[in-house]
Amino acid sequence: GGAKGMRDALRRLAPQPRSVLRGEGFFVLGDAGIARLEGGADDVRPALCVLQRALGSGWRWSGARASPPAGDARLEFRIAPQVAGPQSYRIRVTPGGVRAEAQDRSGLFYAAITFAQLARLSGGMLPACEIEDAPDFPARGVMLDISRDKVPTMETLFRLVDLLAGLKVNQLQLYTEHTFAYRGHSEVWRDASPMTAEEIRALDAYCAARCVELVPNQNSFGHLERWLTLQRYTVLAELPQGGAPLPWGGVHEKPASLCPTDPRSLDFLAGLYDELLPNFSSRLFNVGCDETFDLRGNGRSQALVREKGEGRVYLEFLRKIHGLVTSRGRRMAFWGDIILRHPELVNELPPGVLALEWGYEADHPFDAHGALFAASGVPFYVCPGTSSWNSLSGRTANMLGNLRSAAEQGLRHGACEYLVTDWGDGGHWQPLCVSYAGFLYGAAVSWCVAGNRELPLAEALDAHLAEGFGQVLLELGDVYRLCGALRGNGTELFQILSKPRTRPVAAGVTPETLRAVLARVEEAERPTLNGQRSTVNAQRSTLGQEVEQVIRMLRAACHRGLALLDGGIACPATRQALAAELDELGAGHRRVWRLRNREGGLNDSLARLLGIRAEYLP
Repeated sequence: GGAKGMRDALRRLAPQPRSVLRGEGFFVLGDAGIARLEGGADDVRPALCVLQRALGSGWRWSGARASPPAGDARLEFRIAPQVAGPQSYRIRVTPGGVRAEAQDRSGLFYAAITFAQLARLSGGMLPACEIEDAPDFPARGVMLDISRDKVPTMETLFRLVDLLAGLKVNQLQLYTEHTFAYRGHSEVWRDASPMTAEEIRALDAYCAARCVELVPNQNSFGHLERWLTLQRYTVLAELPQGGAPLPWGGVHEKPASLCPTDPRSLDFLAGLYDELLPNFSSRLFNVGCDETFDLRGNGRSQALVREKGEGRVYLEFLRKIHGLVTSRGRRMAFWGDIILRHPELVNELPPGVLALEWGYEADHPFDAHGALFAASGVPFYVCPGTSSWNSLSGRTANMLGNLRSAAEQGLRHGACEYLVTDWGDGGHWQPLCVSYAGFLYGAAVSWCVAGNRELPLAEALDAHLAEGFGQVLLELGDVYRLCGALRGNGTELFQILSKPRTRPVAAGVTPETLRAVLARVEEAERPTLNGQRSTVNAQRSTLGQEVEQVIRMLRAACHRGLALLDGGIACPATRQALAAELDELGAGHRRVWRLRNREGGLNDSLARLLGIRAEYLP
């Protein structure tokens, strides 16, 4: 009983520490005692906040200048410069108390985080142990897409920062295209419920108090559709009418990229930077610059592209952006996909830039790309993803392989940072809970991949994020593997639900495979909604409501797929039933969206569902 509980408490720490030696006995925390913190006021403040929440009001605190009598302090946390490495810490738990030391402010905070986890998971009976810990990657971040329709409320962002900091994540980026309230540009963000300067400053302070760096993020070359489709800004577009060919087939119908040879493009960016950057204390700035497909077509820069090549034109504009960034006292980070298509130019990147090596499949070549950046002396991040977008319920197996490979190959080639990306393509239909497993596993393997490769993820989710829904989230995230067709950057189930009926269902998807998905969904749902997880209780919980919406989406996709495959879509009664199901799905989408997010973007997201409904009952 008690011994097993203590072992379970150590096993459910997340991330798992680098080294844990179990001892004999346990320390009973109790409701009162004396705790001692030693170090500068700013150095100990984040740890103090964690410890105060973990211990309650019965504990008395002392510092170096107000020491209790020797032996009276049962908890001691102190800054000790001899501890090896930034962010590292040591904890020793004995039946007599807890002693922790760290080299710096962040390390002491992480020692407090580990102690608080251990106290909570053991019910206040901490197993005797010695923990020595330090991260693989100095920066371990999460990037949240706030431009694909969904902008979280401040309450959601504060809560997410608490959750991530509790997993030793120390960087947050909010991917922005048009969702910052730039003065004089209200027509771009009017219906988007954007982040304001005041909100960014409040979030920046909230992050800093938890040893998290809030990094500004503004895409600055491609992915500017929300700007360039408006008449006022179309003059800045490389392809004002759209029509850029896409690498995976088809064309991008809207203008998406700035014209790199128009001086007004730089003036435009300079104005954005001057307004955005002063709200952040971070000296790093992610300028994006990915997927600039417009340069490959017959755009305004076509003469220069033909003369110098697409890669050279891209690099020259990137250098100009770098000048804007460095003149404002920031270090530039950028997505590395375009420059990797022109490896002969990697050595010509401007000094000091950080390349963001992104890829979202389990077999993404982090090894080869990391080797190229390392050989060129270009510092780089590895940027895997949660696999949540374009999926309805996630892609658990792919997510695990993608995050693990990024950590292993990033560590092998000396990546300086690890950034878990979470996108909102396709209307951002997936609720936040679909990303939880990726957040947690990414935090764990970026802290110490050797100790967290086989992390018991369902247990860890329940212990730290998922309120008992850990196993069902992982199972729902794996149903995509049963539908009969696998695809990159999403699932066939999402395609069935979101694309017009004129798009053929992928080969391999059959009525039998879709019924197998439905059976697995029902199997996963049953324990979720039984006992204490009754439907009524689930509806009271934000997480429970999100899980129910995920299940509704999966069922709607399967029912639509079955009707498309067996011809039932031609039957008026079938279309009536499908329309009714989609109405319920849309109502659930509105309800769940509003639990965590602002109103802006909701109508755009719903419009995709309404387009499908119109196929049933025009």
